[in-house]
Amino acid sequence: MRPEPLTPKQAWQLLQEDPRAVLVDIRSTMEFLFVGHPASAVHVAWIDEPEWTVNPHFVTDVRKLMLGGATAHGDISGAPVILICRSGKRSIDAGSALLESGFSNVHHVDEGFEGDLDDKHHRGSLGGWRFHGLPWEQC
Repeated sequence: MRPEPLTPKQAWQLLQEDPRAVLVDIRSTMEFLFVGHPASAVHVAWIDEPEWTVNPHFVTDVRKLMLGGATAHGDISGAPVILICRSGKRSIDAGSALLESGFSNVHHVDEGFEGDLDDKHHRGSLGGWRFHGLPWEQC
């Protein structure tokens, strides 16, 4: 099972239209803090320092997030969860884990926050949340 891909603009539109929708930034803590993140995102790392292994509590952490007030409804199974990572690759694996655990409405931002590498190995010029001018912030 794989999460449904959304472009950054489609993800932003879903967030505006459905008050239950939650945008979860799954990048590492350092990426979230220092590279920047969507202004409306909540951080739950899929893979994080110092071990750089998959967070064994990821599904539980997202479930707690959804039950803890991010949505105004007790049934989290149908609430849209939108995952974003750097380029849209890690979010597929994280989304699959959520779907396998019972979440039913999981999406991922297919271009991620920074987009793919260009021919000079730079990110940010070939897509991504920031490239499309969507709201973001940096610590």
